[in-house]
Amino acid sequence: MTPTHPLAMLTAEEIRTARAVLEEAGHLGGDIRFVFVGPEEPAKAELLGFTPGGPVDRRLRVMLLDRANGDSYDLTVSVTRETIDTFEKIDTSVAGQLPILDSEFETCQEILDADEGWRAALARRGLVPESVRACPLSAGHYGYEGEAGRRIVRSFGFHQDHERDHPWAHPVDGLVAYVDLTARTVMEIIDHELLAVPRESGNFQDPEYTGPARTTLKPIEITQPEGASFTVEDGLLRWENWSLRIGFNVREGLTLHQISFYDRELGRDRSVVHRASIAEMVVPYADASPVRFWQNYFDQGEYLFGRYTNSLELGCDCLGEIHYTDVTIADELGEPSVIRNAICMHEEDYGVLWKHSDLFAGSNETRRQRRMVISFFTTVGNYDYGFYWYLYLDGTIECEAKATGVVFTSGYSEEGREFATEIAPGLGAPFHQHLFSARLDMAVDGQRNAVDEVDAVRIPISEKNPYGNAFARQVTRLTGESQAQRQADGSKGRVWHIVNPEVTNRLGQPVGYALVPEALPNLLADDSASVTLRAAFATKHLWVTRHADDERYPAGDLVNQHPGGAGLPSWTAADRSVDGEDIVLWHTFGLTHFPRPEDWPVMPVDYTGFTLKPVGFFDRNPTLDVPRSSNGRGHGEGPACH
Repeated sequence: MTPTHPLAMLTAEEIRTARAVLEEAGHLGGDIRFVFVGPEEPAKAELLGFTPGGPVDRRLRVMLLDRANGDSYDLTVSVTRETIDTFEKIDTSVAGQLPILDSEFETCQEILDADEGWRAALARRGLVPESVRACPLSAGHYGYEGEAGRRIVRSFGFHQDHERDHPWAHPVDGLVAYVDLTARTVMEIIDHELLAVPRESGNFQDPEYTGPARTTLKPIEITQPEGASFTVEDGLLRWENWSLRIGFNVREGLTLHQISFYDRELGRDRSVVHRASIAEMVVPYADASPVRFWQNYFDQGEYLFGRYTNSLELGCDCLGEIHYTDVTIADELGEPSVIRNAICMHEEDYGVLWKHSDLFAGSNETRRQRRMVISFFTTVGNYDYGFYWYLYLDGTIECEAKATGVVFTSGYSEEGREFATEIAPGLGAPFHQHLFSARLDMAVDGQRNAVDEVDAVRIPISEKNPYGNAFARQVTRLTGESQAQRQADGSKGRVWHIVNPEVTNRLGQPVGYALVPEALPNLLADDSASVTLRAAFATKHLWVTRHADDERYPAGDLVNQHPGGAGLPSWTAADRSVDGEDIVLWHTFGLTHFPRPEDWPVMPVDYTGFTLKPVGFFDRNPTLDVPRSSNGRGHGEGPACH
């Protein structure tokens, strides 16, 4: 079936067509592998001008790697016209490397198993290669001689007692190998320290380790006897007053497009966000030891975390009246592969929406809040991440990231470790951060927006504040890209209002949405550190840029082994105006993780995120028409809520 909308998700037929076009042009064969295949979204102006039934030119971006020699290519293919529109050979010594392939993890294992130096280092620890899992990790960029232009990973080892054993419990610490994936050679082995390999099991799936399952939890059933209140048709989600398009690609995972809210009083759909996604994330580690100082991962730019999307299961990952969406991606040979139940959509009760019992009027009214949930989960090595977008009845949008899985482990000596926690006997977990960059292409009641920084400020005692009780709101318009690089400040309750200067509400105020941050730490590495140069986006909680179609990823297009400076630092050097323009907000949020013993052997979910909240967007509470709820069913029954 030919997609009828420019933002429709990728189909198996389109992937096969792109592969056929490339093969016909002589770009495939031999050791060529498909690193990335994703929809090349039309220019924003083209999308805004699209009308249903109009022509759709579907284009895909394709990145190819020749594993025999490391040659790398970036192409765009029109599967509608069956043509190659652009073709570029990448200078990897300058532009960086393509993301790491799954098959290269296997290659690294083979290289290390055959290397005499690695075998000898393991023998010093009483281990054989057959019992040690190689853990190849992105190399970063440190200016080492001989690494420029070469496809490098750095690998730890983890002992595995048996096939079902979780090797994260048994790190082979004090040892790291630098591996050239193309030449299939070990460039260097650093055998810094001989530490005992921790022996205690981490097999949380094993009843012998966990003990018998508790029997005290009674079932909870979530039912909607009349079905769900939302519809999904051809990628278009409609729920209550909300409508939006669902998208997906293997770099960003879930994407949301053309989010709008139907204002019943005005009788029209009002745009809120043109496009929303998690555009990058970085996980920098704090262990400064000679074998671990380089450890940081860009799970999107270096690993394409969307390709590790989980197939979700009813009753495990999602509860209630669920609508699942499969996604189709391309494998390394350019063939389509379907991830079943990749995206989960459902609605859920969220407590009290509003309530008041009035002494004078004698009224007693309560309404229930409800939210629409759009989510997916991905597993990148040891960590699992869930990304949840929530739409609320009152016009609020919330994004939440859930981090779980297994913490990355190290050894832990009797002398202790300055930058790690002991989480089990002899087992350490280095301090680290999980920092996400949300790309929010805002469209608050139109495409021309501005950003006001709003702080709560104390007012000193004065003639106008004689009793010292006053406090005020300080509003600062962010006019240019250089000025609009901001830090959150919880002590001031700092928020950022995205307003439309050209549209006012009935009180004459510009309509707006507030970006409400959590105000947790951003990147803690030194300003001169390699990871700081490469993940400059994470040094600020907020960046605001003038919209450009080709500015999609905050750390740049090619992150793997890139020296840094790409993306936001490069774009904002022009200091373009962002006052009343078509603007994009980039919001850094995330967790600073000092692991606890309670995080082992599998980590309870930790949460982080942000909120977009209407501020003057509506003329009054938009949920006055929400009906009373009938009493929830339990062991007792009662009347409907008043």
